[in-house]
Order: sequence, then structure tokens, then C-alpha cells
Amino acid sequence: MELSAAERGQRHPFPPRSARKILYIQPGTQSFAGIERVVDTICSSLTDRYHEDFDVDVLYTSEHHNRPSERRYHTIDRRPHGRLQLMTTFRDVIKSKKYDLVVVPQIEPAVIAMVSCLGIRRNFAIHLHGNPKRERSHLKARILFFLMKAFFLRRTAYVFGTSPRQLSSFREMFDSKVPQCWVPNPVRKFDNAQTTGGEPGCVTFINVGRFSHQKGQDILVRAFAEVHKQRNNTRLKIVGHGSGEEDLRREIARLQLQDVVAIEHHPNDPQPALSTSDIYVSTSRWEGWSLAICEALRFGLPVIATDCEFGPSDILVDPRLGRLVDPEGGASLVTAMIDYCDHIVSAKRDSDFRQSFIDQYSEEKVVDVHATALRAAAG
Repeated sequence: MELSAAERGQRHPFPPRSARKILYIQPGTQSFAGIERVVDTICSSLTDRYHEDFDVDVLYTSEHHNRPSERRYHTIDRRPHGRLQLMTTFRDVIKSKKYDLVVVPQIEPAVIAMVSCLGIRRNFAIHLHGNPKRERSHLKARILFFLMKAFFLRRTAYVFGTSPRQLSSFREMFDSKVPQCWVPNPVRKFDNAQTTGGEPGCVTFINVGRFSHQKGQDILVRAFAEVHKQRNNTRLKIVGHGSGEEDLRREIARLQLQDVVAIEHHPNDPQPALSTSDIYVSTSRWEGWSLAICEALRFGLPVIATDCEFGPSDILVDPRLGRLVDPEGGASLVTAMIDYCDHIVSAKRDSDFRQSFIDQYSEEKVVDVHATALRAAAG
């Protein structure tokens, strides 16, 4: 398959022939959010900083409505319709170049890519971003997970993961002997990561994420209703997008919180919301990591998080960063929110510590870890 002139024209100055050829596959989603942004950031940094070592291509199979227009790596854009065309696209693109490594996010797409490439010798790496136990919840997923364990795991060169606990769970779940590597997600920097606080005289809680069952905004709204009964100077901002927005608005209305709970949309930049808030609350039912928690720490906000699998407990490793509560939220969540509300002045004293702590996950440091992992996986 020949690449189009437009695709060839997007390439960074040509890497040397000895550079490892790497193909990343972006999820076939509609929104350019967590996984998509991680892949984009890493591939951009690899192209800039490791131009001599890696020749990076990224395959997009869907139209992300908020995807950045210009990329420093080489993009391959295809728009397959249906599963058969997707498999044909995977096969054609992966066959078009002697890639040293193909990196696929999540288990289900990895199986589809490997099935598509039967008979083609390529190294594959699975890049875990979520919770495999939770993702095996429907029939199609269970079939693909079975195929991975029975047939395709042996064809996998490496497993990358966003959390140490996530990788341990994968090893146990699949009885995997495949080499694994923790590759942290990069936490972007903001031009002015400072906070001015929320509404004067009030304490503002904030949550950022996709409106969905996974992210647990319903847990948060119910807890906030109890908090507001006891501390009427509290406010809540829920920032994000997603199909669960209408259900969320109905729950807010049912609890008569319309005047103190705001839903905001900042699809590309949470800075306006984070910089005008006091305390970050994560109520996810499960995670792979949590970029949202990391970005809140970038602004120096204390974090309250449900102790779900996985991510929050890997990040909140010091009491100055925040605290973990019961996975279901409930009374422990309400207690933590009230406690931070009552001690907000002292909590803000650790703002500088939170900001310096999260620097270990800066793009500049994380890309070095990814480069080492790619060298090991590509051979």
C-alpha cells in the first residue's frame, strides 16, 4: 500500500536508515482525550528528542473532533467502515513497512490487529490503559480476551502499562510470562499552573473526566449533596464531556443542586476550571492511571480519590498529596470532603510540594522511559 503524498509530506526530517521503525495505533474513538493525548505526546517527544533512534508513524482510523491539526510525527489517516474494513486497514498499513514494533492500546484492539496480520512477521506490544478485569464485561470482549490468552499473547513482544498494579493484575489474569514495563503517562505543563481559588467565601470542589459510569460522577454528586447540607459554603464543578451528561444533569436536579453544582466543558484545556478551584475529587470506579489527578496536582490542589483499581493509590503515595477513601465513596468520601473544607488553609500550604512531586511525570522525563521500553520491545 502506498502512502499518500499528504501523508508523506507530514514527516519530520527523514530519520537515518538505522532508526527503529515504530507504528502506534490510536483508538478508533471520536474524542481526542486520555489515551489519544498520551500517544500523541509520546510520539511527538520521540520524534523531537530521539529522531536518530526512532522513525515513528501513528495510524488514525477515526475522526477525532478535537484532534490537534499539526503533528510532528508522521500520521497515517484511514477511515474504515465496519470491522472487516478495519482489519484490512490494519493489515495494509502494518504490511506497508517493515516495522520493528507495532504498539496497540488495550487488549481488544491488539487482538484484532494481530488477527489481521496473520502471516506477517511483526513484533507487537500491548499498551494497557485501563483495567482488564472491568473491560471483559461483555461477550465480544470475553471472546477477544480468550483469544489473547490462548493464541496471541505468545506473539506479543512486550506489555506496557500505565500502573505497576495494573501490570501485576494483567500478569495474574493471563498467567503471562511476557516481559512487562511500566511506562508512566506524561503530565503536561500549563503556561500558568497557579490557582486563584473558587467563589469568594466558598470552597470549590472539582472533578474532571468523561461523563460515564466508570468515572463515577454520580457517586460524587450524591456525596456532595450530603456535604452541602453540612457546609453550605461549598460548590462543585464537574468538567468534561460524554454520553452520560443528561443522566448527570437529572441527578443534580433530583437532588436540587442546580445552584451549587456546575457542569462545564473544557475539551482541550482544564486550566480555566482547575485554576479556579480548591480541592480535586476523583470518584472513578476503575482507572488505569489518572491523568486528571496528576493535572490537579500540577495546579497544587489536594486530591481526594476513591481507592479503585488502579492508579490513584500509585499516585497518592504521600499524605501531603491527598487521601484515598472507600472505592464506593459513601461516608468516607463525605468525611474527607468536609475535613478538607474545614482545613483548606492548611491544605494549601502543601501546594508547592504537590507541584514539584508531579514533575517526575513530566513529558521530558517520561519520554526517556518510553524510549528505553521501545528499544527493549523492538529488539
